[in-house]
Amino acid sequence: MAELRGSRSYEKDALSVDELLQRWLDRGLIVADPERAKRYLRHIGYYRLSPYGIPFRLPQDDGRGTADDFRPGASFDDLLELYIFDRQLRGIVFDAIERVEVAVRAALTDHMATSTGDPFWYADARHFADTSKHATLLKFVRDECQKELKRARGETYSQLNHMSALRHYLTQYADPELPPSWVTVEILTLGQIEVTFANLKRRADKTAVAETLGINEPLLESWLGTFVRVRNICGHHGRLWNAWLGRYPKQPQSADVPWLQRRDGYPTNWTKKLYPALAALQVILFTISPHSGWATRLHGQVASGRAPLGAMGMPAGWGSDPFWQRALGSSGAAEHPETLV
Repeated sequence: MAELRGSRSYEKDALSVDELLQRWLDRGLIVADPERAKRYLRHIGYYRLSPYGIPFRLPQDDGRGTADDFRPGASFDDLLELYIFDRQLRGIVFDAIERVEVAVRAALTDHMATSTGDPFWYADARHFADTSKHATLLKFVRDECQKELKRARGETYSQLNHMSALRHYLTQYADPELPPSWVTVEILTLGQIEVTFANLKRRADKTAVAETLGINEPLLESWLGTFVRVRNICGHHGRLWNAWLGRYPKQPQSADVPWLQRRDGYPTNWTKKLYPALAALQVILFTISPHSGWATRLHGQVASGRAPLGAMGMPAGWGSDPFWQRALGSSGAAEHPETLV
């Protein structure tokens, strides 16, 4: 990766809130209430807010100013509304990620524990293709167990305050050393669940887990990588609406898996943007939460018009795709597709 590293020396000074606001003013941003703008800068941060101003800047080949200058009429409220849109979008997407993540954990431990007849299957290297990755998993679990025992010292519980399942196992049982899988999967990150699933030796096990979620093994292995990326963006309050995810979900090849049907008017490189990840989440929701109102909330958020559809990889009229019609209809959201954005 050394060839990708830049060669310049960073020499920019740290600026005060007043100086940062003046930078925006100098670049043509309309700020009707400077004190209000400074409050947002103080509590959100210039470098978190600043990228939301990119859609409101002059085109680089405009000739009327630098690439950092704002279009005539662009205001702080434009930038702030896009930030708020993205924050609300993250909340909606994270809700779907949570449902899918919980379902994946349950599907993995339920299948493996029952099919092997061993609640401690994850401790057996014979179930895994890469023994070094398996050893890394076990080291993490052991380390977490030791941390939990240290935290348990001196704590007491009441009828309404119960200890965690991990702490209960560790303080009640000495053998086996590690807890059963339905306890262990709850302390793993989604990234660790992804690696554990991908490292299963028998493809039949992967297939069985994926089928529980209404998809097949290659899709689940691919989509988990995308979901980890999206989850991390949401968890760290990053920009989601126009993110290049870096982990792109495979598109279904089987007619048994529902997917987007319209192919006209899609933005350039749409498969590398957020839209396919949203569709992948909805595919699994069809199985694990068939009457969820998630698609309705997503549609309402995007229909607000506060963010360019193209940056999310969404075509105009995306909601009238039969895929989304099914999702919206299952929650009683849409009777008339022509009214959908």
